[in-house]
Amino acid sequence: MRQLALLVSLSLVSGCSPKVRRFPDDQGAGSGGSGSGGGSGSQTSSHTGGSVTSGSVTSGSGGGACVDPATQCPPPQSACTEAVCVDGACAERPRPARTPCGEDGGAECDGSGSCVACDGRVDCGMCAEPGCPHTCGSAPVTDTPPSCADRGPGADDSCGDGDDESCCGSTMVSCGTYLRSYDGESSTDDAFPAAVSDFRLDRYEITVGRFRAFVNAGQGVLASPPPIGVGRHPHVDGSGWVAGWNRQLTPDTAALRSALKCNGDNLWTWTDEPGANEELPINCITWFEAFAFCAWDGGRLPSEAEWNYAAAGGDEHRTFPWGDDIDASRAAFNCTGDGSAAGSCALSDILPVGSKPSGNGRWGHADLAGNLWEWMMDWWSDELFTPCIDCVERADGERDAPRVTRGGSYRAPAADVRAANRDYSGPTDRVNNIGARCARDL
Repeated sequence: MRQLALLVSLSLVSGCSPKVRRFPDDQGAGSGGSGSGGGSGSQTSSHTGGSVTSGSVTSGSGGGACVDPATQCPPPQSACTEAVCVDGACAERPRPARTPCGEDGGAECDGSGSCVACDGRVDCGMCAEPGCPHTCGSAPVTDTPPSCADRGPGADDSCGDGDDESCCGSTMVSCGTYLRSYDGESSTDDAFPAAVSDFRLDRYEITVGRFRAFVNAGQGVLASPPPIGVGRHPHVDGSGWVAGWNRQLTPDTAALRSALKCNGDNLWTWTDEPGANEELPINCITWFEAFAFCAWDGGRLPSEAEWNYAAAGGDEHRTFPWGDDIDASRAAFNCTGDGSAAGSCALSDILPVGSKPSGNGRWGHADLAGNLWEWMMDWWSDELFTPCIDCVERADGERDAPRVTRGGSYRAPAADVRAANRDYSGPTDRVNNIGARCARDL
């Protein structure tokens, strides 16, 4: 009853409408597995669709032709609509009534796809607990990050299932309110609501090709550390690079190249020269290197709240990024990425990014479940804290405190690649089942 009361109150009072919904497989697609989230953290999951009501078919053909509305459908016509895929064709549906819209979030959606003025109502455009996101209704942004400037393999238009999508694509995730690490099934603790502002999240995990541009530029090492303050979350003061972290970087580029061949098990994806691995996600990177890469690339690491919001489909609270059920067509997990028997792990189980588009999430992001665990900006805490309005968990001064990882990996069993699952690893851990993807500000 407490869960129901919370959801009802948020739905009625909040512009963000965090309802528990089961999302049909034909209305959007989302992403792709190792054991516990990294080298040192033990796996834990204790903290853990709506229907299209309007919008005519605009493109595509039947039979599941469009699996990624974020890139295969026309952009939404307003801040109060979103693109979806229905029976293989593109359509639009209104965002929930009372969703804040407008440049400052001071107007609200009327439930039919229009953004309307508040007309003096004191509750208009306001969210219930935990509060309103800082920004809503932002315009999508397209740019070319430094890692893709030279358009080498793995940093060009060679990613995705059709090998013709930008490896550097970054999709806007619309603001909203939801319950962190909650799916109503395996994870039922509904005590941790969060409000998340509009942000961009890279469609793919960082590829070897993109990380190569970073390494070749002499970045991510003690000899050339990130500037102080870069990579900060726009709504969290002091969340950028700290000078005291410099000593956690390898001394120079030669040492970094060597360190990227971690664990001595031949399951690293890095190669000293460009080759067949350029579209694989880079693994064996520390939290500090992931942070430094995203900052150099014009972005930042996502917060745990942001990543979980994208993976769960926001207020749809999906069990997996695409919906309820999992199979090998949607994610690389349990060492079956190459089609081999479960538990027989090999480098071939780590797949090129975007290889399983039927596993894409609500906003078109690939591999949010499986392939590699992903570093978050947050420090690990056994219990999620509240309130969370664009929050980041930090323990200032705790340089060596464990950091959060999310998403499972190519080694992980199905239970570990659920959107609600959390794990952690030491920030200097360098293992073959952890990588990263970048978030970007609008």
